[in-house]
Amino acid sequence: MKFIETNIPDVKIVEPQVFGDERGFFMETFRTSLFNEHCGEREFVQENHSKSSHGILRGLHYQTENTQGKLVRVTKGEVFDVAVDMRKDSPTFGQWAGVLLSAENKRQLWVPEGFAHGFYVTTDEAEFVYKCTDVYNPSAEVSIKWDDPEINIEWPINPDQTPLLSAKDENGLSFSDAPKL
Repeated sequence: MKFIETNIPDVKIVEPQVFGDERGFFMETFRTSLFNEHCGEREFVQENHSKSSHGILRGLHYQTENTQGKLVRVTKGEVFDVAVDMRKDSPTFGQWAGVLLSAENKRQLWVPEGFAHGFYVTTDEAEFVYKCTDVYNPSAEVSIKWDDPEINIEWPINPDQTPLLSAKDENGLSFSDAPKL
């Protein structure tokens, strides 16, 4: 596995070595010792799987309690995946890192605790799998507006389209009003 730096040092792209032939492929998607060496020691306690259609944007979400680190990957389709640093004492506070994750490129993204996370589906549909370092706590979840000008994420969205959002994301907070970690 390769661990690739992003513009935010704590956010890493994880690229597996893929062995394939006419029968299919094999890849190792996670090894504790390698992950801990490159991303710091973590214990994953929950794994989630979601399916979304083209044009759906989920996020930007984080929790003020039970903060979650997430190791995310796409098993079908493609998404543009984003992490936003919400750690007020961080040198990269308020900055974002984004990467295309797909079933084709088999890349993963490590989104550490203290980051808001979101993704936009660029294909007809996408299935998204992610390991979490803490449990989901809906009472502590915060949603930041996906298009907040202070963060200024460069989403790969056609200017003639509006992404499909949940009610929670429609009513997301501005970055300046969102609680910091």
